[in-house]
Amino acid sequence: MPPLMAIEFLCRVADVLSDYLEGLNEDLIKDNFVIVYELLDEMIDNGFPLTTEPNILREMIAPPNIVSKMLSVVTGNSSNVSDTLPGATASCVPWRTTDIKYANNEVYVDLVEEMDAIINRDGALVKCEIYGEVKVNSHITGVPELTLSFTNPSILNDVRFHPCVRFRPWESHQILSFVPPDGQFKLMSYRVKKLKSIPIYVKPQLTSDAGTCRINLMVGIKNDPGKTIDSITVQFQLPPSILSADLTSNHGVVNILSNKMCTWSIDRIPKDRTPSLSGTMVLETGVERLHVFPIFQLGFRIQGVALSGLQIDKLELKVVPNRLYKGFRASTRGGLYEVRS
Repeated sequence: MPPLMAIEFLCRVADVLSDYLEGLNEDLIKDNFVIVYELLDEMIDNGFPLTTEPNILREMIAPPNIVSKMLSVVTGNSSNVSDTLPGATASCVPWRTTDIKYANNEVYVDLVEEMDAIINRDGALVKCEIYGEVKVNSHITGVPELTLSFTNPSILNDVRFHPCVRFRPWESHQILSFVPPDGQFKLMSYRVKKLKSIPIYVKPQLTSDAGTCRINLMVGIKNDPGKTIDSITVQFQLPPSILSADLTSNHGVVNILSNKMCTWSIDRIPKDRTPSLSGTMVLETGVERLHVFPIFQLGFRIQGVALSGLQIDKLELKVVPNRLYKGFRASTRGGLYEVRS
């Protein structure tokens, strides 16, 4: 068996469980172990991947909700499996049924990106790349054939496609040709590497002597993306040698949890001042200077722009229904965005 087949299947299992359980951790699996077993039973048969499309699985196994949990307690029947097979099992396209009808035909395309960056203690950009996903929400009558093209596909690396995508048109002309599943699905994922600019800067300054450490942290806009940057947060773990900390900010809210995780919630950067955090931290007895410095993790969100520069050229439908509504959106949020001190 090709090793990538096992890895791809495990990624599919993780995506489906995250979609069903609205997250993926040990507690959620324990609370919904019946649905997890039912999903695994449909997704793999005698060691071979079978049904891995979320939209088809939803027709076979109902997602968990409060009503179904209450009914299972009252009736004693904990099964969520439907008595009838989904229509796609008899279709030549296994991820889509043939008898879909809509009064209004709509398709929406979202570019959702995460920026990963590492800035060293001198303020130099060590690494900056984008992980992005093209998400589609399709409600079209019949079995449509769509083509999606980008203005600058050459910037894309490590592309990964949904099974509905035909690989040859992409290989020859960088065009996505596909018959979409009904509803929401992830059409493709990609990476854009070696970016040279970041939207926000974080400038930490730490000095320590005589058993105390002084910190000053400034956050501001470095390269204006043209859209509002909101949901800005800065998180950092206080070093183990810190006994207590007294931190204040001129904008936003600062919280220090019991596990010594400090969170500074800024939201939006005001126009009249630069957000700054300052304060003092007391070191353990016998420790004069700070030897382990914190790493600052930045989070943010920008609606309406893809920082990778990827742009959608056009979306075309070969078999045109009565009328087709098309919509496009883009957003970028902070991923593994670290500033070292």
